[in-house]
Amino acid sequence: MTDHLPLAPCPVTDWSDERRRAALHSTRFGHRWRRFARVRRALVWLTLVLVALLTLYGQYWIHDVAPERARLAHTQPYLHPIFDAAEPADRTTAVVDLVGLGNLDATDTARALPALAELGQVWGVQYDNAGLDTAVIARMILDRAEHTEVERIVLVGHSMGGIIALEVAEHVVTDPEVNLLAVILDCTPIDLHAVRADARDTGEDLLRWMGWLPGARESRTLRLAVETAARKDHYLVTRPNRLPTVDPGALVEAVTEVLQDKIFSTDAASNGLIEAQFEAIVASGALDNLGVLASHRKDRRPPAVVFLRPRHGTDDEVVDVDYTQKVLFDRIGGPQGFLRVVRLAGTGHADPIQRPQAYNSALESRVVPFLERLAREAERPMVAGGR
Repeated sequence: MTDHLPLAPCPVTDWSDERRRAALHSTRFGHRWRRFARVRRALVWLTLVLVALLTLYGQYWIHDVAPERARLAHTQPYLHPIFDAAEPADRTTAVVDLVGLGNLDATDTARALPALAELGQVWGVQYDNAGLDTAVIARMILDRAEHTEVERIVLVGHSMGGIIALEVAEHVVTDPEVNLLAVILDCTPIDLHAVRADARDTGEDLLRWMGWLPGARESRTLRLAVETAARKDHYLVTRPNRLPTVDPGALVEAVTEVLQDKIFSTDAASNGLIEAQFEAIVASGALDNLGVLASHRKDRRPPAVVFLRPRHGTDDEVVDVDYTQKVLFDRIGGPQGFLRVVRLAGTGHADPIQRPQAYNSALESRVVPFLERLAREAERPMVAGGR
């Protein structure tokens, strides 16, 4: 009968936190170790952490870096035909368009500038996504010129593409079979000092990432993070005297935009190409390139330089165009110079796709007549002691 009686509740009166801690201590990992117990346990935990990190790193390399590296290994520069010359007589002139930082292909930009066809054939350069080699680009242009019987070249560079255009020009100007008629610079930073502080800091941060993070040149994960952070003004809400907050919907839109335009698009510039483009600005030899262009041979006039810029310098938020204009004028301007500055109304930083009307109007009225006159003069022999 006693087996069926309920047990009376017995309060715990002998509980001891010291005994609990002692029990945990006596059953924890490595409790039997007597010598260097703490050091040995620390090494074990360190090994476990390293294994976890190496596993994550392996997945990052296999699924993120390696496929992109394999894709980039098969890319190469290419020259796209955009427009035929507006007049058959101008087919002996080719206008070659080069885009700036973060861009891969000049096709869309050149298509926005049909006025260039009044000078001759229009070609757009697609960079090699694995890197940047101006000698290869110059050779590609000269080979195409030889096969199409082009006698004159005009190079057009938008923003940082102007620095690339000047480097290419130094290679082209030495070719005896082709006459480099002009280099058109659209809001080009003549050196790193011409890049405004915010844009310069962003580029320098990218170089730091490239320098210390393995696989950063190919990593799409890093690109997603950097590009999303660069769009923080889209989703970060700031209020006076309060901490910034994130708009979830706007953040999703920003991430979706980056995925579509930069990660999954085959037309996006790679991290490695962007690094090479920014390094071209940092180590810019544009002033030396201008010196080579100015020191022409006796039987050939030097190529002209046309500088396109907004009417007001403050309208360009990326490049200090007033600084670039001053440097250009000091180096190649003056009474005996070959510089023409064209101010565009209602434009910002190198945006022919956004402002095609302003660009085409300026090209038709101020640039094309100027270069056509130079082309006619180039057909006449140089007079000793003058231009």
